[in-house]
Amino acid sequence: MFSEKLGKISAVAKGAKKGKSKIMPLTLPFCFGEYVVFKGKSLYTINEGEIISSFQSLLSDLNSLTYASYFCELIDIALVEEESSRELFKNLISVFYLMENKAVDFETLARAFEIKLLMASGFSLNLDNCSVCRKKIDSSNFISLEYLGGVCMDCNRIHGMNISYSGYNALKYLINAPIENIYRLSLNKETKDGLYKLLAYIISNSFSRKPNSLDIFNYIKGVEGNE
Repeated sequence: MFSEKLGKISAVAKGAKKGKSKIMPLTLPFCFGEYVVFKGKSLYTINEGEIISSFQSLLSDLNSLTYASYFCELIDIALVEEESSRELFKNLISVFYLMENKAVDFETLARAFEIKLLMASGFSLNLDNCSVCRKKIDSSNFISLEYLGGVCMDCNRIHGMNISYSGYNALKYLINAPIENIYRLSLNKETKDGLYKLLAYIISNSFSRKPNSLDIFNYIKGVEGNE
């Protein structure tokens, strides 16, 4: 479970598998609600709760199911047990509401949430100053993977990744904009692919394990596209 106050916790719901259990609906995937939990020696126990939004519509198609699972997987790999992250919790709920209402492109939303996750985990990208010489820059077409920032034209460009100027500017917008405003950003396929490559690399090298939800999804799309 991921909670606003306690962060990521492990919990059990005793009797949830019984047919008439009041606890069972609270254990559905992606369910958002208010929970009463008690801490045991190693696990929390769900005592009761009230559903605010079940988000069960996200289970209705592969696209929304995969991305919702991916967001939850990112939370799981980025946070340690009982590490509160209220801003990240609010962003996750906002992402689910945006997905439920089909208010934004899922790929763009994923890039936005990845950036918010990196920021909350201490891996912010510095795009306003050259990450090597610290000179102020408006834009760049190279990101240093060593310093996690843009590199100006005067500095040596090693241990990094090329990115389009439009991709760089999109990153700046995603960093500064509230996640509720991401729908205003429209990206072409080339820019999306560049951001996906960059952020996937940073995430894979910043946490203890690599998320695989989107890899499976992209493989399925690739197979369908070749048929």
